[in-house]
Amino acid sequence: MERFPVIRMEKLEGEEREAAMELLRDACENWGFFEILNHGISDELMDEVEKLTKEQYERCREKEFEAFARKALEEERSGGGEAGESMDWESTFYLRHLPTSNMADLPHLNERYKKVMREFASEIDKLAERLLDLLCENLGLEKGYLKKAFYGAKGPTFGTKVSNYPPCPNPDRIKGLRAHTDAGGIILLFQDAEVSGLQLLKDGEWVDVPPLRHSIVINIGDQLEVITNGKYKSVMHRVVAQPDRNRMSIASFYNPGADAVIFPAPALVEKAAEEENEVYPKFVFQDYMNLYVRQKFQAKEPRFEAMKALETVNGQQRPIATS
Repeated sequence: MERFPVIRMEKLEGEEREAAMELLRDACENWGFFEILNHGISDELMDEVEKLTKEQYERCREKEFEAFARKALEEERSGGGEAGESMDWESTFYLRHLPTSNMADLPHLNERYKKVMREFASEIDKLAERLLDLLCENLGLEKGYLKKAFYGAKGPTFGTKVSNYPPCPNPDRIKGLRAHTDAGGIILLFQDAEVSGLQLLKDGEWVDVPPLRHSIVINIGDQLEVITNGKYKSVMHRVVAQPDRNRMSIASFYNPGADAVIFPAPALVEKAAEEENEVYPKFVFQDYMNLYVRQKFQAKEPRFEAMKALETVNGQQRPIATS
């Protein structure tokens, strides 16, 4: 098995830029995941985010999860093990940043944590847009194309899922998070540097995503697969719970606006026509999300087929709202 791709971003600015861009291209085309170091977010800020996130879980959510766990294990036992197939061993809450913030609606978060997470979200937002432009360059698209493709009437949607994966007594039967692809655009993950658990499916095998101190893990979402007409592909991934350790995960999702119209970039469709490859569908992102929430833990291909079926109704081009 090839080594998991790790990119030092300073190499994208110097004499080793060509090799680093080639590593980025290979990661997007053949892995759907990569890990970046020296990304511009300070170690001090990341350490503070990690410290406060773990403190917040212990203070506000640990007992709540223990109650859930007792009930879940009872269901798992009474179901003869089948319940574990539809269960995720995680404690999660969501921070919405764009187009509007929900921070004021989360009273369990103290002001210090909110302040730090706002600062962290601002840095992640800038990093996401920087990465999107690097992807544009690798794809031969004009700078800013992917960012514009994500814009609806109110810009992109951007939010953070803060998760803890507590110790699990039956990790062989209950996953921390079941296998899935991500619905959106580009995902930026700040994961626990000491406790592993994230895995991706490559060539039929589950591969560990290595925990590296102060790294950000990047993965491709379904919408980038559509916009690149399959040149980049989202991949199935999961979280394996650990029997004796809690794992922190802070995943930020830079996604299209709900009303954004998603379709393959014309320049990449031209290449697909030359190579006689199939063209991905055109749809409104919210339509895709409406289907995704029901089929998250299923294969993505039927979702794309369903969106393709929506492109025409009774032989007429389906009207797609753009605002």
